Amino acid sequence: MPYPLGATPDQDGTNFALFSDHAERVTLCLYDDRGIHEIERIDLEECTNGVWHAYVPDVYEGAVYGYRVDGPWAPEYGHRFNANKLLIDPYAKELVGELVWDDALYGYTIGAGPDADLVMDGRDSAAFIPKGRVVADHLARRNAPGISWPKSIIYEAHVRGLTMQHPGVPEKLRGTFAGLGTDPVIEHLKRIGVTVVELMPVHAFAQDRHLLERNLTNYWGYNTLSFFAPEARYLASGDRKEIRETVDRLHQSGLEVILDVVYNHTCEGNHLGPTLSWRGIDNMSYYRLLPDNKRYCDDLTGTGNALDTNHPRVLQMILDSLRHWVEVHHVDGFRFDLALTLGRRPDGFDSRHPFFQAILQDPVLGNQKLIAEPWDVGPGGYQLGNFPAGFSEWNGDYRDVVRDFWAGTSGMLGAFATRFAASQDLFGEGHRRPWSSVNFVTAHDGYTLHDLVTYQDKHNDANGEGNNDGHSDNRSWNCGVEGETDDPEINALRDRQKRNLLATLFLSQGVPMLLAGDEMGNSQGGNNNAYCQDNEIGWVDWSKSDEDLVAFIRTLADLRRRRSAVARAEFLTGDRGSRGVPDVTWFSSTGQRMTSDEWSQPHVKCLSVRLAPARPREPSLLVMLNGAPDGVEFVIPPSNQRWLCLVDTADTCHEDLKNAGESVVLAGRSLRIYEAEMAVADPLEPLRAAAAGAEAPEAVAETADGSDAMADADPEMSPDDLTPTPEKEPT
Repeated sequence: MPYPLGATPDQDGTNFALFSDHAERVTLCLYDDRGIHEIERIDLEECTNGVWHAYVPDVYEGAVYGYRVDGPWAPEYGHRFNANKLLIDPYAKELVGELVWDDALYGYTIGAGPDADLVMDGRDSAAFIPKGRVVADHLARRNAPGISWPKSIIYEAHVRGLTMQHPGVPEKLRGTFAGLGTDPVIEHLKRIGVTVVELMPVHAFAQDRHLLERNLTNYWGYNTLSFFAPEARYLASGDRKEIRETVDRLHQSGLEVILDVVYNHTCEGNHLGPTLSWRGIDNMSYYRLLPDNKRYCDDLTGTGNALDTNHPRVLQMILDSLRHWVEVHHVDGFRFDLALTLGRRPDGFDSRHPFFQAILQDPVLGNQKLIAEPWDVGPGGYQLGNFPAGFSEWNGDYRDVVRDFWAGTSGMLGAFATRFAASQDLFGEGHRRPWSSVNFVTAHDGYTLHDLVTYQDKHNDANGEGNNDGHSDNRSWNCGVEGETDDPEINALRDRQKRNLLATLFLSQGVPMLLAGDEMGNSQGGNNNAYCQDNEIGWVDWSKSDEDLVAFIRTLADLRRRRSAVARAEFLTGDRGSRGVPDVTWFSSTGQRMTSDEWSQPHVKCLSVRLAPARPREPSLLVMLNGAPDGVEFVIPPSNQRWLCLVDTADTCHEDLKNAGESVVLAGRSLRIYEAEMAVADPLEPLRAAAAGAEAPEAVAETADGSDAMADADPEMSPDDLTPTPEKEPT
């Protein structure tokens, strides 16, 4: 049968199906259990719509196999068939053996001169290539938490790096899915209040030959070898069911799991790369080639090649892979690496590309969390805000603006307010929502939070590339000293800067993403490109956990969970809602509404923002931000309510209530969060509960007769609210 693709066993045998539109002969090669000795070769003699297939009786689950595909060797026309090379089935769901680098893995003869890739190599590669194993998918009921986007807090983590140094994880489970699913790890995730674990690539990937030659490894895994098989090193049991068991455990704890997936390119590199799978099966169908010279790949990704999602069979492969990870392993969504490449037509990016449309209309995939990385290295390679509704996006502009603001860069107020308010200028069209913006200040690619405030320059010497790799434009500030120091003032400032950045992240509209380890002050020693550091540099160091920072993040996450003012389902507008109160109002440090002139003052680095709740019977929040190096006097804006200080990143505020018109002094480079007083028995109880790490009670804002006090009294209305808001652009 031509469908389904891959190896599908039943009680009598296995159906094998492989797509290759330009092949002339496809041969199935069966191996022993360890994938070492070849047992039999079987030609797939039937070809239906480009799919070569055969039902082979008496070949059951557990069988090991690979393919040899013959056809024209004509690199100048895009064809690189070489039957001497054993190939991995793109649909293999489990791999046997490891990739062992040898010149025999290349379809051409290395060292044959400047046109070496035009000369076919005759050596057999079977001894050096992993094989596929026939496995059956056993589906089980999926019980996911179904957390809404507005209430989502993402935690970006590496399966291996998160647990390799965790003292509470049994040593034999460290670095695996089983380790991720242990009680100490889950308890930590629950403690800090995250809701979604985003795992860096877990598809089987290849170790780069050039890294192994330098005694390094590909740690991050953005080098896919199989889109269906998991990375074997991440399975403590060796059984792929470990993935589903871990995901189900996380689900039972109220946590979702999404995968960082790499469908934009493969590990086969450019025209000089190895022949491991897709290149030898049908190079011209699977890859984008230069239209005027099909000898070369169209490298839109910076990795040598790019998959051609304009080809229906390539698109089918990706969709089948995505459904496999949802239905078999129970994951809750995907972050698409270099998603711009996936939506490219020959003439450029298209937000209506079949790739996006197929996913959004798919009954399995359309309701999952979908996040696009909106850039690649090709022409027009930055499309932030241009993906279709249904996809959220990594907001790199948010990262840069927030870093600049807290580093003291001048002229940032307008841009900062816009990013703080979910970047409506980017995502406001096409029925998109605030959660289209995935906000972050750090991610796996770049500095950790600790290093962001500790290093001015990258320190990537351990990567062996002369410190030339990684970005040089980091928007970082070392607070006056490069690297670690014993100076208490510098360290206090760094700690405050971490809290400023984290508080901004959690208070911003949109979806916050936290890098694993940032909650503990994890450092990579200034390395901003730890892709090849599968060691203490790249792993999370649990021994140096900053408990104060952990508690601070818990407070922020709890505030975000309890208060709809910071996790709205609709964009802020500055207009009055049904309660007659503006959803957002911006003030200068004088307590007066920001004017157009103040927004444009390059040296003004202070502002306040009042956020009204989206739900009734909740208090408004007032956030004061001082990005200046020295203390600044702020005036509480007009209202008839009193305000309680919940958070002060400089730890200088007190629990006394403040009235409108009163002055408070914010320390240099600090942030405060105030909450409007509500009619509760003990107005300090929410703060005390949050500080103790307990489940804080919801504030009740009712009058004695049960009516909504805020709706009836409009306590935040003032004469200033009778004039139009001048700050439309920043919202």
